[in-house]
Amino acid sequence: MVAQRLGLPSSSLARWLRQSRIDQGSTSPRDQGLLTSEERSELNRLRKENRELRREKDFFRLAAAHFAKEQ
Repeated sequence: MVAQRLGLPSSSLARWLRQSRIDQGSTSPRDQGLLTSEERSELNRLRKENRELRREKDFFRLAAAHFAKEQ
């Protein structure tokens, strides 16, 4: 078996092959709706950006409340 010769668990190789098929657009009906590697990368980037924006929003909200108390 290929996975054994490469020293990999067969489940890892199967996942990689499945993702490769999704990326190429040749999926089975059960794989429909799954994200390509590019889409997954963009989703992760957007989630990170969203976290950063929420932190900034919270910081400015707290800063505004602090300065409002002083006046």
